Amino acid sequence: MPDLLLELFSEEIPARMQRRAADDLKALVTDGLVAAGLTYEGAVATATPRRLALHLTGSPGHAPDRTEERKGPRVGAPDGAIQGFLKASGLASLEEAAVVDDGKKGSFYVARRTVAGRAAPEVLADLIPETIRRFPWPKSMRWGSGSLRWVRPLHSIVATFGTETEEPELIPVAIEGVSSGNVTRGHRFLSEGDIRVRRWNDYVPALERAKVVVDIDRRKDIILHDAKDRALALGLDLVEDEGLLEEVAGLVEWPVVLVGSFEPDFLELPDEVIRLTIRINQKCFVLKDPATGRLANRFVPVSNLEATDGGAAIVAGNERVVRARLSDARFFYATDLKLPLDERLPKLDAIVFQEKLGTQGARVNRIAALAHWIAPLIGAAPEKAERAARLAKADLVTEMVGEFPELQGYMGRRYAEVQGEDAAVAAAIEEHYKPQGPNDRVPESPVSVAVALADKLDTLVGFWSIDEKPTGSKDPYALRRAALGVIRLILSNDKRVALTPLLIDIFRVHAESHAVSPAMANWFAAHPADAGSLASVPEIGDLFSFLIDRLKVQLRDQGARHDLVDAVFALSGQDDLVVIVKRIEALGSFLATDDGATLLSGYRRAANILKAEEKKAGHGFDAPVNPALLLEAEEKALFDTIGRVQEIVVRSLSVEHFGYAMAQLAALRAPVDAFFDKILVNVDDPALRANRLALLAAIRATTLTVADFSRITG
Repeated sequence: MPDLLLELFSEEIPARMQRRAADDLKALVTDGLVAAGLTYEGAVATATPRRLALHLTGSPGHAPDRTEERKGPRVGAPDGAIQGFLKASGLASLEEAAVVDDGKKGSFYVARRTVAGRAAPEVLADLIPETIRRFPWPKSMRWGSGSLRWVRPLHSIVATFGTETEEPELIPVAIEGVSSGNVTRGHRFLSEGDIRVRRWNDYVPALERAKVVVDIDRRKDIILHDAKDRALALGLDLVEDEGLLEEVAGLVEWPVVLVGSFEPDFLELPDEVIRLTIRINQKCFVLKDPATGRLANRFVPVSNLEATDGGAAIVAGNERVVRARLSDARFFYATDLKLPLDERLPKLDAIVFQEKLGTQGARVNRIAALAHWIAPLIGAAPEKAERAARLAKADLVTEMVGEFPELQGYMGRRYAEVQGEDAAVAAAIEEHYKPQGPNDRVPESPVSVAVALADKLDTLVGFWSIDEKPTGSKDPYALRRAALGVIRLILSNDKRVALTPLLIDIFRVHAESHAVSPAMANWFAAHPADAGSLASVPEIGDLFSFLIDRLKVQLRDQGARHDLVDAVFALSGQDDLVVIVKRIEALGSFLATDDGATLLSGYRRAANILKAEEKKAGHGFDAPVNPALLLEAEEKALFDTIGRVQEIVVRSLSVEHFGYAMAQLAALRAPVDAFFDKILVNVDDPALRANRLALLAAIRATTLTVADFSRITG
């Protein structure tokens, strides 16, 4: 079957856009073909700095014919409706229409016509210009006098379609003075002249001979392996950096790995300062000494040229720039060390954190107080937690972080260590930003956990208090990430934190420090010392629900069922995340057993009967069961088992033996089954019926001690 080769050749495409652009090209073309009735077997798209390329295989040369139907008026309809249908359908008379009986509304006229499928080249000739015109570049430009917008000026289009055994057909495309053909160009400096191509199988090797590696992943592989080999030859290790590797692969078409060096005395700088200086300014990798674990005075530039001098001039140029940038970094570092972190704190009062939430200085005061409160809950020293929180943002006003914002936290820790701060305090300054994503490391030091929780909870409460919440896919303040960070900090460290009073205290601090909603301000004014509840202030309950929703997302990502979160949380508004998760795990394990599944079925049967009868009666049947009205052995056995199980379950839950509590529910399975097999609930005797309904209510009440089974969907 025919294959498509499509290349869009332009000036240099920014590296950060190439991967997405290749995916977009593939999606736009394949979606357009499918919409036109053309299938395909496979599609591969890639990019180099000067081109987007697509190889589509196994597409038929012609779309199949299709039948279109147009429903007309009912048989026997007025002549005006009939004539309008014939005219709109292009039919000469009703004899050309079919009659269809839909079984409900009677018989209708239907016009059917066969639409011939279009040839694939014809479809592509329309699809390719449309794809180019509506291509979703993040940023685009116009040039010359045309109206076409593209990421950079578009120079040529290659579009061929055909099988391996025939000369491929050129797809005629013309847009803004650029016409399609079968000619491309190789490397800007290492190749000369036009390159004629026919299909993908000769396109890739032809460009390779012209010093262009078409596949971006292959360029990454070349860079990575050559850099590792060069490092190994020096007895060093490459410091791998996936983000930098992706970027560098988007900057070169013919990667040539080199090695440069800088003066050893620059190694007095912290490793991360050296790495970022070289990474950001020169897009180079760094090497480390495996013997010491610290960086070596070598770096790895990647050239887009095979220089006649072996790259000596390229390396020398990079070394000059690296030396200058490291000199700047050394000056910033020395300048920063002259002023202790705590003496920098007044400068934070001049930095606005958020217009309604005040300055960074005000925020630091809140975080420090909050860290002091949280510390005893998680086994941290309150004084250390408060000290770490007080210094956590001080490095924001250092020269080094001003130059490299990525170093915030890292530089704070280094300066704190140099200034003799406690090791736990210094570590917390860096770690309080963590975790910053689902794969980021979670701090384990109690002081770090206390400050990280304080920072994230202050952020969440602050933005909730001014009604700046995530909406849909928009989350400009990364509040979902902050909420997930709170959850991971608590669960990963198995810390017992009652969130309700903590959230209320934080909301109270915000209500005292800046403008909040009138309802919140009024509530706190009326309850100056009342701990309150989640329902007391809507914003607090809403934020807690947001945290629970994030917990559901995390548990679902880990393979747990989010309905079990609802079933456990519905019991009493439990606000200890560790307890919630332990209950969920125990409930999930129990429901995975035959006993659990059967008991759930029995519960649902009991709940359905109760729901119907309570609706009829207008009241519940939660009155105590009267043992004197238990006439049958099966209902007596169920009553006895419920009493025994409920006592054990309640006692087990009180000491948080959740697995054991769930296991005790298994004892209900046999008597519940026997009850429904032998006992008629809705007997004529009203007292007997009410007592048996009360027994069903007792089943419901017993399961409610561990979870709300009505919320379990599985």
